Amino acid sequence: MEEHVNDHLKRQLRRLAGERPYQVVAGSAVALVLASGTSALLAGSDDAPAPRHTTAAAAEIAPRLDGTVSRAQARATASASPSATPSPSATSATPDPDLTTKAAPRKTTAKPAASKSPSSKVLDYDYAAQTTYYYCGPAAVRNALSATGVKSTQDALAADLGTTEMGTNSAADTTRVLNEMVEGDNPYRTRMISGGSATSAQIDRLQADVVKAVAAGRGVVANIAGDATDVNGGWHSFPGGHYIAVVGYRNDGRTVRIADSADPSLPSYWVSTITLAHWTATRGYSA
Repeated sequence: MEEHVNDHLKRQLRRLAGERPYQVVAGSAVALVLASGTSALLAGSDDAPAPRHTTAAAAEIAPRLDGTVSRAQARATASASPSATPSPSATSATPDPDLTTKAAPRKTTAKPAASKSPSSKVLDYDYAAQTTYYYCGPAAVRNALSATGVKSTQDALAADLGTTEMGTNSAADTTRVLNEMVEGDNPYRTRMISGGSATSAQIDRLQADVVKAVAAGRGVVANIAGDATDVNGGWHSFPGGHYIAVVGYRNDGRTVRIADSADPSLPSYWVSTITLAHWTATRGYSA
């Protein structure tokens, strides 16, 4: 009978091992009760074997039940544990719309703002009157160069300019020598004014050229001819032609300062830029 009961208990336990965890626990309790009851009945029988066999059978079954219940409980605990459930942020991060829909701003290099020339400026120059009646060209170049710190003699400049008793040929010569003497990549340019008078565009061009050159510390040399009146009413006449240096401006270049080598008693005066432009007509200037 003992073997029959043990076989019956083992079959019940194997069936319970395949059930759900809570069924296993309940079945385990029932099996233990049945085992205890059966052992008691066998103990009261005359031919019942010693109780140690029942105890051994129960001890053999108990670890298996404990292992089955423990694994079932572990699975139930793992499925119910919040930490076992992956968080939404860990599985699929929500894309940042600012990063996915907006293009990254392009880097741009800001251009430096152009520096504005002062409204007025007069160069620090060293005046010298011409040493001969036909040295107005060398003297004007010499006076303009002195503002940049370049020192030279009128004789040396006359040789470079090709000056003779007939004078200096044109503004092209003064531009060439100025570029030879002044540092930089040929900063001077020749501007010719054709016709008997300057146009409004040529006047504006002269004003801009004077402001640019003087603001950079360079004097302008102009080849003039005819008559002109300065801002103080002074009259200046050079019917055969003459060279003068422009060494300053005011009113944003509407008025310019002339360094004139012809008369040491009147070394400088102011004229309007319009007057200077017309005075330079049929000739040109170096700026």
